[in-house]
Amino acid sequence: MQNTIYQKLLSQRVIFSLIFLLLLAAPLFMSDFRLNLLGKFLAFAILAIGLDLLWGYTGVLSLGHGIFFGLGAYCMAMYLKLEATGGKLPDFMAWSGMGELPLIWIPFQFPIIAILLGILIPAIVALFLGYLTFRNRISGVYFTILSQALVLVVVTLFVGSQNLTGGTSGLTNFKTLFGFQVNAASTQTAFYLITVVVLGLVFFACRKLIKGRFGKILVGIRDGENRMRFLGYNPSAYKTFIYTLSAAIAGLAGMLFVLQVGIISPTMIGIIPSIEMVLWVALGGRGTLIGPIIGAVLVNAAKTGFSESYPDIWTYFLGLLFVLVVVFLPKGITGLFEKWSDRRKKQDVSSSVEVEKSYS
Repeated sequence: MQNTIYQKLLSQRVIFSLIFLLLLAAPLFMSDFRLNLLGKFLAFAILAIGLDLLWGYTGVLSLGHGIFFGLGAYCMAMYLKLEATGGKLPDFMAWSGMGELPLIWIPFQFPIIAILLGILIPAIVALFLGYLTFRNRISGVYFTILSQALVLVVVTLFVGSQNLTGGTSGLTNFKTLFGFQVNAASTQTAFYLITVVVLGLVFFACRKLIKGRFGKILVGIRDGENRMRFLGYNPSAYKTFIYTLSAAIAGLAGMLFVLQVGIISPTMIGIIPSIEMVLWVALGGRGTLIGPIIGAVLVNAAKTGFSESYPDIWTYFLGLLFVLVVVFLPKGITGLFEKWSDRRKKQDVSSSVEVEKSYS
């Protein structure tokens, strides 16, 4: 039995290692365009891992993670915009009649501070919201509706603050990062490789987290919050922590996204993108960590492939894909592997029984 478990763990590690090495080697056999697309999908996958911690393991469904993704992306974009203008006033601010750099933009003149704020600001916002909502035992559908309403408020705020955020056009026209041309092929390859490494680090850190006692408590909160409270645990504190961690991961993903896409606008962080993020986790298989990665990459790859081949009707194909997965794979794509594993176990048991009968 122990040998079987050991072999299974070993095989999973081998599979993960092979995928990771394949992703690292992708620049050798993919075009710059496809590599850039894959890098964008992997940035989404990082966000999906954080969302899976919150929804898949803790049972808190958030339809507002576009906010945290956007906050991280805007932090990086603000630095890139100032770098592109050489420290001068960005063009959209001049068009809005502003004469000097707003106070809120000043910290983003420094790259290290901008990167730190890209993680800290989403985390602080989530900590504040989580403390207020979970402490007052707002959960379930009420929290989901609240998170969706929050997206609407933030997007409206971003669109209305034309002089600070660029309004509906967002922030774009970036040039350099640490002196390197952002749009150069070599720089984009470096951004891709950084994204792969960050994805690997986030995955293994989250896997370490959920494999221990902390992960069991999260699952306990998901399956029976009142029971965990009766046992002496404080579910509000755990949910607030995991919500904050998930938001920080989303902010990190947002920064990597804007480096590779070169633009961030309110339409990329609004209600529809926030719902799509949940779909990535659902289609890949929530509560698995690897499922959200598969879901984020496959769904966005399908979205790109359908839109390139069938530009007029690609949304129907994507909708059909969602329906097929939901109807036939209620546990997501990783549910297929679970079925295969269960079937293999039954075959092993039946084989063992037959062997015992033959010797008896």
